[in-house]
Amino acid sequence: MTRVIDHQLQSAAENPRRPSCVIVGAGGHGRVVLDILENTRTCNVIGFVDSNPQLRGTRIDGKPVLGGPDDLPAIRNRSGVRHAVIAIGNNGVRRDLASRLEATGFTLLNAVHPSANIARNASLGRNVVIAAGVHVCCHVQIGDSTILNTGCIVDHESMIGTATHVCPGARIAGRVIIESGAFVGIGATVIQNLRVGCEAVIGAGAVVIRDVDPMTTVVGVPARPVFKSAPARDLEPYLTAEPVHA
Repeated sequence: MTRVIDHQLQSAAENPRRPSCVIVGAGGHGRVVLDILENTRTCNVIGFVDSNPQLRGTRIDGKPVLGGPDDLPAIRNRSGVRHAVIAIGNNGVRRDLASRLEATGFTLLNAVHPSANIARNASLGRNVVIAAGVHVCCHVQIGDSTILNTGCIVDHESMIGTATHVCPGARIAGRVIIESGAFVGIGATVIQNLRVGCEAVIGAGAVVIRDVDPMTTVVGVPARPVFKSAPARDLEPYLTAEPVHA
């Protein structure tokens, strides 16, 4: 198996002029990230890593699955790869893997589809995935390890916290704060000047017209809470800072 993987690594290193990278996660989101990186041609994807052992040695859209996350140090030593994009939908897992990879010397890259419209004064963290057709407006701040999925909109001066997922077609109005680890469901709407708390979940198609507490799930039109898993005081260490407005 080692010889097979070594051959895959060698054949994947097809363009030495671009930095090589590995995609962590070989599911549907991993395929999306591969498509973005191949469209932008900013790095040379040598393959995937995935925790599913049955995928090892297979190919996903032409790229080899080189092993699991625990194999990354060995893959780095054999191939020289130093860059990665984490393509895992689970917010907590994505955040934890980002910390692990950076601690072992990997540089986390952003994957931004060329059709995305990003304001020149918006700021992006590390390991950010921005899919096709996304609009990020002026003075928006996007935290590390965040996913802005297909066709979503983040309007002016909003702040999206670390390891958040804004699903396809969701609309975030101006001056909204989405705290760390939140999940904004497909087609949901958040009106202006609101705060969505840490680890909150907004259901698909919901229309949020008031603040959402941390660790709270809201659904419906207008959105109403249906589940809360922890008191806000227990989440103080995870809350994001206030954004700085010009």
